[in-house]
Amino acid sequence: REEAEDLTQEIFLKIHTSLAKFDPEKNLTAWVLTLAKNHLIDTYRKTKQERSQRQNFDEYVQPDLEPGPEERLMAEADRRLLWQGLDKLPGETRLAVILREIQGKSYEETAAILGVPVGTVKSRVSRGKLQLAQILRQGGEQ
Repeated sequence: REEAEDLTQEIFLKIHTSLAKFDPEKNLTAWVLTLAKNHLIDTYRKTKQERSQRQNFDEYVQPDLEPGPEERLMAEADRRLLWQGLDKLPGETRLAVILREIQGKSYEETAAILGVPVGTVKSRVSRGKLQLAQILRQGGEQ
């Protein structure tokens, strides 16, 4: 709750400081929502949420059986490589892949969060998965 209040205050400050840049011929609601969405995306990238998502993902891919030291080491290397690959995807594509494939959001939920049509989400996820596969085939180097 406190984090949401802080983010809301930051967004209002950003709106206030950017108001001079607003074109009165444009839609104020769309401008405010775009500003807020961009601020939240930037904050998401910089905060502990991403580390939390990584931890949740790591727990999700853990096998039910207790792995030995070699299996744990290999699994950790695979997770690290996956996240390095995700980090190399373009921002909007990466966010769509994380929301859809890691968090398990529906295409509709992902579209609502990102503020784009469902078709755009499907395209970004598909393109992101192809790019990620290429990155992973190259061993994370790109």
